[in-house]
Amino acid sequence: MYEGVVQDLIDELGRLPGIGPKSAQRIAFHLLTADYADIARLQEVLGKVREGVQFCEVCGNVSEQQQCRICRDTRRDTTVICVVEEPKDVLAVERTREFKGRYHVLGGALDPLSGIGPDQLRIRELLARIGGAEVTEVIIATDPNTEGEATATYLVRMLRDFPGLTVTRLASGLPMGGDLEFADELTLGRALSGRRTL
Repeated sequence: MYEGVVQDLIDELGRLPGIGPKSAQRIAFHLLTADYADIARLQEVLGKVREGVQFCEVCGNVSEQQQCRICRDTRRDTTVICVVEEPKDVLAVERTREFKGRYHVLGGALDPLSGIGPDQLRIRELLARIGGAEVTEVIIATDPNTEGEATATYLVRMLRDFPGLTVTRLASGLPMGGDLEFADELTLGRALSGRRTL
């Protein structure tokens, strides 16, 4: 353990998601040797993030305005909504350059053991969006884990009664360049059940 403020810095960095004790220590010692100007820029950006970033009133994505750039973009297809768990998932889908519709960020996934139920997510807002617009398809793009699957199942139940609405789920299966021998049973099973005609 280090003394005083150095240990405090390591502890605070270690509280960030994805940062373990070793990474927190490396970052802390990097910051200790960094130029004062670099530290000042980091402090300034952290202050701006807290003060200037909000969540889009339409989709829940991060934004500097009331609506994010995607919701403001009139070229986007308003009839298709891709439902994701977190704002970082919007970026992941956008990087594919395959999706031209709009998004809806739930703000997490159902996880009863952690106390996250439907009321803690932006599901009501999704239902209101679909009910008040001409949406023809909802793509459920939650993570392929237990919580994501539970969320997807719940959403399908909630959305099935909307007339003229198609609900789809992202395909899952083998990654490009992967070997069958290294695929786990669940992934290979999903790839088989989700196969398509060529």
